[in-house]
Amino acid sequence: MWNLDGLVYFLADVGFSIFGLFAFFHVLSQRVDAFTAIERMTKPAWLGITGGGAAALLLFRPGDVGAIFWLAGLVAVLVYMVDVRPKLIEVQRGPRW
Repeated sequence: MWNLDGLVYFLADVGFSIFGLFAFFHVLSQRVDAFTAIERMTKPAWLGITGGGAAALLLFRPGDVGAIFWLAGLVAVLVYMVDVRPKLIEVQRGPRW
């Protein structure tokens, strides 16, 4: 039987791993010129950042020895999802009026 902290770590690991993969595939599906339009890094740079973040989330576990890498991967994916993704959606949608 799992204790509570083991269950929380497991749910965080699975949930954020799926979140990281979603971020990577979202970058993969975006147009190259959209990244230029929002004046952020290029699409290949974000592919590397989110791909590395997703890999860290899949390879390492929270609460383990490699938890610092898991946390770094989570931060990388969160930066894309919170800062870059909304601007990409806004640029590709166009003005809302």
